[in-house]
Amino acid sequence: MVDSVRITERYNLSMASILARRGVSAAVIGEAISVDMPVSPGWTVRAPLMVIGSGPGTWLACGHGAGPDWCGDLARRLAGLASVSDQSGAWRTFHVEGPGARTLLQRGAPVDLDDAAFPAGCAALTVIGHVDVIIRSLADGRSYEVAVYRSYAESFLRWVEATVAGL
Repeated sequence: MVDSVRITERYNLSMASILARRGVSAAVIGEAISVDMPVSPGWTVRAPLMVIGSGPGTWLACGHGAGPDWCGDLARRLAGLASVSDQSGAWRTFHVEGPGARTLLQRGAPVDLDDAAFPAGCAALTVIGHVDVIIRSLADGRSYEVAVYRSYAESFLRWVEATVAGL
């Protein structure tokens, strides 16, 4: 199992929460930032921006290698439409890949990660080992991205270590 899963941390990832103002649709917000906003738990990319739908009228926007004013620029583009809050320091993100990736994550997440139920493009806000996580399905049950609150990342990694040892 150890050889069939690779976990690497992603760095230089800027993140911001977007909360739509009352009466503002996902389409209006998407038009302002040139992204088709997901209206259900899922994710979409229009480089350089990736957006994860996290609930009705709420999203987590991510930019890889974004500049220091990335969140401010996003807030200016969404002025009057949504509240934007920089979350870059709040998360650690891990790329989990390999033939055993689904098996590993399925041991802790109460979400069906089978390709039929959770194909590439899906996202889930859930828990693994009592730790809140966001799981994104990247490709055919072999590649996922897991975002964990920074303060719980070491607990998540200990869970990974213990689970891999038990498989």
